[in-house]
Amino acid sequence: MSYKNTFITISEDSNVNAAIVPVLRNNKPTIASTEYELIKNNPYKYTQEDVQFKTYLIKNYIVSNNLDELREQFFIKPKACFRASPLVKKYGWGIHYDDEGKIAIYDVKSKAYNEFLTMDNISILKGMRSKRK
Repeated sequence: MSYKNTFITISEDSNVNAAIVPVLRNNKPTIASTEYELIKNNPYKYTQEDVQFKTYLIKNYIVSNNLDELREQFFIKPKACFRASPLVKKYGWGIHYDDEGKIAIYDVKSKAYNEFLTMDNISILKGMRSKRK
């Protein structure tokens, strides 16, 4: 399920006060670094599902001529929405979904991030907490 006209804020229990660019771990892409690169370099090009599937392909080094079938198989099992993304939980990035469900990320310290919080025509959702209360 993808949101439309929605802004996901960083998690309440996030311990960052400015966005951090996720880095590779052991010279390999992480979920956070892959999501970041895909969204930051292609604002409002991809939907949540596009990014989730591309992240899966990149992280697992999958190259295939049958991507439609692979994508169908990938989404047979439900996936968590981006409220659970490490970008909002640990790295200080808010995620905006436009009216087509395409996404872009915004630094928690940016003017645009704060403008989303005051808009009347979008839904505001909090990123999921990393820890239970």
